[in-house]
Amino acid sequence: MKSALLRLRESQDAMSATERAVSDYLLSHQGEAMGLSIHQLAEKTFASPSTVIRMCQRIGFAGYKEFRQAVTCEVAVRRMNRDQERRDITQSDSLDDIVDKVTYKNIMSLEDSKNFIDTDTLQHCVDLLRECRTVLLFGLGASLCAARDLNLKLLRLNKPCVVNDDWHAQLLQAKNASSEDLAIVVSYSGETVEVIECMKALREQGTPIIAITRHVASPVAELSDYRLYTTDNEATFRSGAMSSRISQLNIIDILFTAYANSEYEYCLGQLSRTHIVKPPTAHKLGSA
Repeated sequence: MKSALLRLRESQDAMSATERAVSDYLLSHQGEAMGLSIHQLAEKTFASPSTVIRMCQRIGFAGYKEFRQAVTCEVAVRRMNRDQERRDITQSDSLDDIVDKVTYKNIMSLEDSKNFIDTDTLQHCVDLLRECRTVLLFGLGASLCAARDLNLKLLRLNKPCVVNDDWHAQLLQAKNASSEDLAIVVSYSGETVEVIECMKALREQGTPIIAITRHVASPVAELSDYRLYTTDNEATFRSGAMSSRISQLNIIDILFTAYANSEYEYCLGQLSRTHIVKPPTAHKLGSA
C-alpha cells in the first residue's frame, strides 16, 4: 500500500490553499507534527480542524486520528531504516562488512521503490506501451544501461524500440518523434542536461513521456507525463550507481512484466519463439 506521506505529497496539487499549508507543515515536520492534536495542528498552520479532516479524507483516511497513526508508524520505520542506511561503506570495512552493507542497501532500495509504485500510473504506462507505434528510450551513463535492458526485453516481444548510445542521436530521435510514439526516459538525478533537452524536443512533438526517476522535484519529473519512481539513497560511491541501478532495473522488470501480462498469449508465444538456444560445445579442449 502506498505510504500516507507519499499520498499526502502527491495530492497537494488538488488541495485548497489552507489544506496545502497543513500538508506542507506535516511533510516538513513529520516527527514533531505527529505529537500534535488536531486543534494544535490547526493552530500552528492557521487552519481549522475541519480543514485538517478534509485533507485527511482527501488522501483516503477516515480522519486525522487514522492518518496520524499511519504516519507515526511510517516515521518510526523510516527512522529505523535511516539509522541502518547511515552505516555507509568506510575504509576500515572488512569484506564481510561490504557484502552486508551493499546487499542491505540494495534490498532497501527495492523495498522503498515498491512503496512508491502507484498502480493507476503503472496501468496508464502499460496502456501507452500497448498503443504506441515505437518505444523511444533515453538515458545516459548507468541509466542508459537500464534503458538498454528494457530494449532487449521489448525486442523479445517484437515491440518496435529505439535506443542510441550517442546523445546527439538521442536528440535526433526526439526531434523525429510523434504523438504515436512513446518516450521512456531513465534518469536517476532528474537533472541531466542532455536528457532534459531531449524531453523538451519530445514535448514539442507531442510525444507521451514516461520518466523512471527518483522521487524528488526535478526537471525530468516536471517534463514527463507519467512518473515511475526509484529511491534516493545513494551514498559514498554514488558514482558507481549501485542501489539506484537496482531500483531502475526493478521498475523496468515490473513495467515489462505488466505489459507482457496484458498481451499474455501473444507475449508468451513471442518469448518462446525468440528464445535463443545455446549450441552445445563442439569439442572439449584437447580433443581431436
